[in-house]
Amino acid sequence: MSEQEHENQESNHKMKKRRGMSRRQFLSYTLGGAGAFMAGGVVIPMLRFAIDPVLQARGESNFIKVVEVDKITQEPSSYSFQVRQVDGWYTSEPELIAWISKDDNGNIFALSPICKHLGCAVNWNTEPSYPNQYFCPCHGAHYTKEGESLAIAPAPLDEYEVKIENGFVYLGPIRPNDNV
Repeated sequence: MSEQEHENQESNHKMKKRRGMSRRQFLSYTLGGAGAFMAGGVVIPMLRFAIDPVLQARGESNFIKVVEVDKITQEPSSYSFQVRQVDGWYTSEPELIAWISKDDNGNIFALSPICKHLGCAVNWNTEPSYPNQYFCPCHGAHYTKEGESLAIAPAPLDEYEVKIENGFVYLGPIRPNDNV
C-alpha cells in the first residue's frame, strides 16, 4: 500500500468518529435534570407562599358605619370604630379613632388622630396654652380644627374619606388632607 492510500484510510477512520453523546455526558445531563427537578419541587412552593398575598385581588375600600349624623357638631368629637384588616394570611380587627366635626359650611369631615410629626396621638382642646386646637402632648405639635399644622409637624393631619348615607356617617380609607 502506498503512503497516500494509508493516509486516506486514516483520515476516513478519523471521520467515522461517533458524534453521539458519551456516557459521561448522558449521566451529567440526567443527574443535573433530576437535581433541578427536585430543587424546583422545594423552591416553587416557597415562592408561591411568599408571593401569593401580593397576587390576591384587593377588594373595594369598605366604608364603616361610625355615628349618626345628628350627633355631629361644630366641636370635634372622638369616635372609635373597628376595621377588618388583612395582612397576608393574618386577619385582625383593630380599633381606630377619628375626630369628626362639621366645618363652617356644615360639611362633615373626619381627621386622623395621628400626629404628622412622630406619630403620637393628638387630642382636641386639652392644652390650655392652645385653646380650640388639636395638641400632641409628646412634642408640642398643634393643629387647627381643620387639621392644618401650626407648629412642629411638617404636614396637616390626614383625613378619612366620608360618606353620609341613611342618616349615618361612614368612614373610608385615610388620605392626605387637601382641605387646608
